[in-house]
Amino acid sequence: MDLPDTPFTHLDWDRVPVAEHPGTTGMSHWRTFTSGELRVRIVDYHPGFLADHWCDIGHVLHVITGQLFVELADGAKVTLAAGSSFCVSTNGDAAHRVRTEEHCRVFIVD
Repeated sequence: MDLPDTPFTHLDWDRVPVAEHPGTTGMSHWRTFTSGELRVRIVDYHPGFLADHWCDIGHVLHVITGQLFVELADGAKVTLAAGSSFCVSTNGDAAHRVRTEEHCRVFIVD
C-alpha cells in the first residue's frame, strides 16, 4: 500500500462527523478521514444490516466490537469476531458484502 503524503494527523473519532449509509436492510454510520486517495473509517453497522452492493475495492478491515458476516461473490462465507480482520485486494477477485445480526464496529483502511 502506498500511503499519500499526509502530515501527522491525530484523529479524535468522536469529533469526526457521522454520515448515515442505509443498507438493503438496516443502517450503518461512518466516520471518515480522507487524505488524497487514502480513506480511513470507523463504521458502526447496526443490527440487521445487509450491504446494498457487492464491493470490489481493496480494504483492510478490523472488527473492534461485535460480529461481522462476510459473503464473497463466489459463495464463500466468513464470520469475523471482535479482534479479527480481513484484507482484500483491489483486483476485483473477491467481491464481498457484509451483514450483521447485532451491532458491530469496524475500522477500515482503503
